Amino acid sequence: QVHLVESGGGLVQAGGSLRLSCAASGRTFTTYAMAWFRQVPGKEREFVASIRRNGNYTVYGESVKGRFTISKDYAGNTVYLHMDSLKPEDTAVYYCAATTVARPGAPRKTDFRSWGQGTQITVSS
Repeated sequence: QVHLVESGGGLVQAGGSLRLSCAASGRTFTTYAMAWFRQVPGKEREFVASIRRNGNYTVYGESVKGRFTISKDYAGNTVYLHMDSLKPEDTAVYYCAATTVARPGAPRKTDFRSWGQGTQITVSS
């Protein structure tokens, strides 16, 4: 089991930037990739970005391409999400997730079994 703790959420004005962090502990050596998802009330949890623990293969959701950047520390146990040009529609609870499933290309949401508690981001217009 991998334990995930997010930090860095908050309130920001439209056009601003924020950085989220996700610290993983526990059986991190089993992790194949980590990702960020987001969710607003009444909607499905949406994929934001993912990064493989080994190497730097990244995948982004269409709505954040060119604005968000996912990265990790050298050990691959802390993952970051740097968000630029934030929009009110980016307002959501952001969740960190980890998967042990090795898959070419983009991961599937159902691959992720370890989740953080979530952190709220609110973008004001």
